[in-house]
Amino acid sequence: MKTKIQEGAVKSTGQGDGLQIAIVGTGSGAFAAAIKAVENGAQVTIIESAKLIGGTCVNIGCVPSKIFIRGANIAHLQGHHDYQGIGLNTPAIDRKAMMEQQQGRVEKLRFAKYESILESNSGITLMRGTARFKNANTLIVTQADATEKEIQADRIMLAVGARPSIPDIQGLKETPYWTSTEALLTEKIPQHLVVLGGSVVALELAQAFRHLGANVTILARSTLLSKEDPQIGEGLRQVFAGEGIDVQLNTVADAVEHDGEEFSLSTTRGDIHCDQLLVATGRQSNSDSLALDSIGLKTTHTGAIVIDDHMRTSVENIYAAGDCTNQPQFVYVAAAAGTRAARNMTGEDVALDLSVMPAVVFTDPQVGTVGLNEQQAKDQGLVIDSRTLAIENVPRALANFDTRGFIKLVAEKDSGRIVGCQVLANEGGEIIQTAALAIRNRMTITDLADQLFPYLTMVEGLKLTAQTFNKDVKQLSCCAG
Repeated sequence: MKTKIQEGAVKSTGQGDGLQIAIVGTGSGAFAAAIKAVENGAQVTIIESAKLIGGTCVNIGCVPSKIFIRGANIAHLQGHHDYQGIGLNTPAIDRKAMMEQQQGRVEKLRFAKYESILESNSGITLMRGTARFKNANTLIVTQADATEKEIQADRIMLAVGARPSIPDIQGLKETPYWTSTEALLTEKIPQHLVVLGGSVVALELAQAFRHLGANVTILARSTLLSKEDPQIGEGLRQVFAGEGIDVQLNTVADAVEHDGEEFSLSTTRGDIHCDQLLVATGRQSNSDSLALDSIGLKTTHTGAIVIDDHMRTSVENIYAAGDCTNQPQFVYVAAAAGTRAARNMTGEDVALDLSVMPAVVFTDPQVGTVGLNEQQAKDQGLVIDSRTLAIENVPRALANFDTRGFIKLVAEKDSGRIVGCQVLANEGGEIIQTAALAIRNRMTITDLADQLFPYLTMVEGLKLTAQTFNKDVKQLSCCAG
């Protein structure tokens, strides 16, 4: 249907004579940028094509997935713990009730962190519609009634996020497969769930469904968490195997069929049948909706918007942040990038340093990483030394009757400066931030070993790992003195 173009162009919001900024998207990066830009005197229009504002994290990502994972873990612990005198039981799971509670919390957080800000901040105006570029200073927004409005702005920031990347597998697109979005909103627990993927989303959801009672098979193209230290992937594989998850490494599906009730997957190891398939093979930028070719804006071969450490794109006055860019796809990176982009759009000169970026995978045990692993350090020409401490040497883990995993520290050999840390442990996500602070402040192994750590805590394992560079921690008294 032919659309109507509204007569004339309007500037990005109409209040005051300040800098006019248009932001495409309403996720964490977009809102962080909008709030900071208004603080710095700009007027902001944010443009959203989806029904719900808030982007991936609050709606279909971080928030609902962590609620789901936590609930599944509680169910699992009731039937799988080592505390004597406390009976084991298999709980009755009401997945519908779980999902309704989950979505109730999602709605509250979306209001608190996004919708209420629009209500209270007069410097931010929301426009509904799908944006594309007319030129470097003008966006065309197609609204729900098919009319089009032109938005002119002094600066434009792109924060359109990403969507699940669906592999080109014969027959897959004709089947009722799940992405993470459908998996988090389902009211059913599959009898047998097959998960395509070996990275963060695939592993978190695979284990959560197993904890709720599903039989689970993971098909990983290479290893689990293949970009991380190999010890992490192997450690998780062992944990998953112990929980009854069938992990098939170096396995791909080349065809998928669905007969109305069952999926059939043809793989390099033979055929697999299941009642539900989850595709979690990564995410791709939503930048393809923006007509970037019309302004010559540079993207990667996968469509990610290329930005520098100031969040500048290849086109002057256009910035970008979040999952649509070539930056790491973490919500806290998006928010930090959005804030700095706004500061730069309003006249400041600030960069985003991602050299010390902690990351967490919310499996059980959790994975925490920061800085360089051994191979990355060697690739940078560093002469390194490393130590790995089995979690069975951490007193808190012994008290928890959960000794799965390890803590690993990587340091420059001569100076002792810590350059990386990898953790597979209960509460690994809490441990890793202390390591990040140590790396940020250029602490040495000796510095870390000499710090006071509270006993009994899991983070004390960092001190113990540092001490292993010079001592046998098995010969120490308690409290890692």
